[in-house]
Amino acid sequence: MQIRISTRHGNVSDATQEKITAKVEKLGRIFDRLSEITVTVDLERRDAPSVDLRVSAEHKHDFVAAAQAEELMAALDLAIHKLEQQLRKYKEKIQGRHRDGSVKQLGPEEVQAEPVE
Repeated sequence: MQIRISTRHGNVSDATQEKITAKVEKLGRIFDRLSEITVTVDLERRDAPSVDLRVSAEHKHDFVAAAQAEELMAALDLAIHKLEQQLRKYKEKIQGRHRDGSVKQLGPEEVQAEPVE
């Protein structure tokens, strides 16, 4: 999993970049098929920085979350929370399809109908 951090209208220190990387890496625990995470920090408004997260998963699925808060880490936490919800919903959707698929594979001769009285 690749993690890219970019900034607009300013710079982020190395220590802050390490903190961002550590927080974003935790998304891999929810959904392990992530290929790339891009974090864009916009510091145009210093009093309310915004964070844009883009996550690329298998089969060209992309997830996007953006947040703005009074502090950079608060905005990052909000965006990560939004992405966690999206990833969990997607994972449940995939797992639900696999569970339902086993029932659909039964042929008509394998399904026994109840006798009608």
